Amino acid sequence: MRSLVVLLAALALCQGIGITRIPLHKGKSIRKALRERGLLEDFLRTHQYTASGKYQAGKVASEPLFNYLDCQYFGKISIGTPPQEFTVVFDTGSSDLWVPSVYCKSNACQNHHRFDPAKSSTFRDLGEPLTIQYGTGSMEGVLGTDTVIVSDIVDRQQTVGLSTEEPGDVFTYSQFDGILGLAYPSLASEYSVPVFDNMMKRHLVAQDLFSVYMSRNGPGSMLTLGAIDPSYYTGSLHWVPITVQEYWQFTVDRVTVDGVVVACDGGCQAILDTGTSMLVGPSSDILSIQKAIGATEDQYGMFEINCGSLSSMPTVVFEINGKKYPLPASAYTSQDSGFCSSGFQGDDSSEQWILGDVFIREYFSVFDRANNRVGLAKAI
Repeated sequence: MRSLVVLLAALALCQGIGITRIPLHKGKSIRKALRERGLLEDFLRTHQYTASGKYQAGKVASEPLFNYLDCQYFGKISIGTPPQEFTVVFDTGSSDLWVPSVYCKSNACQNHHRFDPAKSSTFRDLGEPLTIQYGTGSMEGVLGTDTVIVSDIVDRQQTVGLSTEEPGDVFTYSQFDGILGLAYPSLASEYSVPVFDNMMKRHLVAQDLFSVYMSRNGPGSMLTLGAIDPSYYTGSLHWVPITVQEYWQFTVDRVTVDGVVVACDGGCQAILDTGTSMLVGPSSDILSIQKAIGATEDQYGMFEINCGSLSSMPTVVFEINGKKYPLPASAYTSQDSGFCSSGFQGDDSSEQWILGDVFIREYFSVFDRANNRVGLAKAI
């Protein structure tokens, strides 16, 4: 099962606010940010070489992400010649790139930008079908290749899925057009090559890694391809080895509250997933956490929190590879119009815990394909 598991568990709540789509905020370039901090020279000296010692002519690219109500994070890409622009979720819980196409008559497609291959001189039809089932929602389509531009990286002959059907309502009201998967190629559909794998193969990125910073309540979120931007975190990065090269999967040692194990006793597997808004785990473990933080279930199955209790609520600590990653109440709760809710959600259909945006907002995340590891540091 691919990600966007609860493709926004708070989807109904977010849609109810009715915010108009806002243009992406252009973030400060990584080069400028490093120069202002006196770090540019050291950065270039350190990162112009790969681990093998060979010079790599790839780029460092910064792609601003728009934060829609702390529920969806998405950025711009272009496909085709001349370019056709789309907004996509950069999803570390899946591996395919797809956008709606002019062949699709579903309501979801009608509400979004649609790619027209007839208007692209570089499009090539592969003649292969594409079917993807997410935790919430699905799509069907066809595969082709075309030029894809992410930030200022030009990724030629990239496989692109063109949806011909997007059943249901999951994608109808989403603020993004499609999905760009950033997980391992083993999770990709047959005949499909993930975008970042194509970039690595063609030496388009300075390093075979990317990093994600997710803001809270506003602009500033950033996907950085090919580098680690130190201006987005404090302290040191701590590295966690990948256990299965499919999702970005690793071992969580335990989850504690006030030093007492409340979940994941004896260790469990988890994935770091930019495409899931909440923090998801087995229902029994999540219920244990909900009880520990004082959340109560309402008639719709959502867990409410007394907004007046936020300052006294406990910290939930995830212990990963021997290090503690505390989540204070400000990280695992959301508040809207006087209503407060828990960012933890139970789901027995997932084989792994899913550390989604609730976790990533708190911890700047590096996804290192060269060394098959993730790096975590306290986000600014």
